[in-house]
Amino acid sequence: MRIAVTGAFGYSGRYIAQRLLASGHEVLTLTNSVSRENPFGEQVRVAPFNFDRPELLAQSLQGVEVLINTYWVRFDHKLFTHAQAVANTRVLFAAAKQAGVRRVVHVSITNPDLHSDLPYFKGKAELEQRLLASGLSYCILRPTVLFGKEDVLINNIAWALRRLPVFGVYGKGDYRLQPIYVDDLAAAAVEKAAQTKNEIVDAIGPETFTYRGLVQIIAEKLGLKRTIVGVPPSVGYWTCRLIGLLVRDVVATREEIRGLMENRLVVDAPPLGKTKLSEWMEKHKDTLGRHYTSEMRRRIDRTSGYKSN
Repeated sequence: MRIAVTGAFGYSGRYIAQRLLASGHEVLTLTNSVSRENPFGEQVRVAPFNFDRPELLAQSLQGVEVLINTYWVRFDHKLFTHAQAVANTRVLFAAAKQAGVRRVVHVSITNPDLHSDLPYFKGKAELEQRLLASGLSYCILRPTVLFGKEDVLINNIAWALRRLPVFGVYGKGDYRLQPIYVDDLAAAAVEKAAQTKNEIVDAIGPETFTYRGLVQIIAEKLGLKRTIVGVPPSVGYWTCRLIGLLVRDVVATREEIRGLMENRLVVDAPPLGKTKLSEWMEKHKDTLGRHYTSEMRRRIDRTSGYKSN
């Protein structure tokens, strides 16, 4: 099939594009980073998003049978916001329908909530509703935290553990999360692209951790003995702000901390992924956390390829 995937030069989009090519599909990527290092060469056709020119976006999607959408932003910033991401994705869905795309595989989040005041979870819920009302065939994948060689969260926890004698968790650290390996998510997206059933699937990994337990197992895998202490969320936030100033990044936002502590990254569902984070970390313990991974650098630098940790 001819399949479009957003962000094939980025993180999850790259894994999806690799699997699409391996399955013999013709791949187009839509991206804001048309000048970014292209790991696929001429195998993947490139087109800009053109959110401000919907007619050009629809033209780029002509002949595409399935759209796999990973487009989103992690946090609000002066350069990008959740509101803009919602508006842009609505344009994308409309352009897909206009172009005759028959199916959309959309990456959402666990526990999206129209009534939440957290823009991440509310925005994801709004987009799910828009897709359901579009008349397009759909599969909505709801992952929690992704892990992999280009990961941010797991890598940066490891980075901090390598450098600090004490690690603070927000509150008791008893809230849970179910990380899924990025390539397991990619495999599911490619599988669902070939199907026709309308469905919503929780995309979680096979292991469930408390946040404190996750930090503990990362330290153990790295062979480190660290003191893990509970701190008030406000103290944790301002500590992240201080570290962010040093590394020139947004380490964690108040909204992200709240979403984590509200147990929005855990669901009661069978695992979709097969790769265990604990086993993956054992294989990558020598490189995990050696270098800090900056979300802001990835957003601002539109030419360099994503680095593996």
